[in-house]
Amino acid sequence: QVQLVESGGGLVQAGGSLKLSCVASGGSGINVWGWYRQAPGKQREFVATITSGGTTNYADSVKGRFTISRDNAKNTLYLQMNNLRTEDTAVYVCKARILLKEYWGRGTQVTVSS
Repeated sequence: QVQLVESGGGLVQAGGSLKLSCVASGGSGINVWGWYRQAPGKQREFVATITSGGTTNYADSVKGRFTISRDNAKNTLYLQMNNLRTEDTAVYVCKARILLKEYWGRGTQVTVSS
């Protein structure tokens, strides 16, 4: 059973930066890895994904500010978040897809203050 554990969230002022990590255990060969977020009272939304080949995709709202990357040797996914805005406040959750199965982490809270 694949387990995903996120870390790196916290409280930051608008304009600041945070780097999130997601460590995978119990499995390998992640095809697509991604970050999603859910703000209070809102549905979960897509943030960014990266394939095993390194192809990335971003939500328009984070393009130019966030960078997704992965370290296959460490089974770790990252999300570098720069120029954070108050509207980025949410629980950030990691998702991994291995073949046809999807796995989700529990998330890490990111709060951006004005």
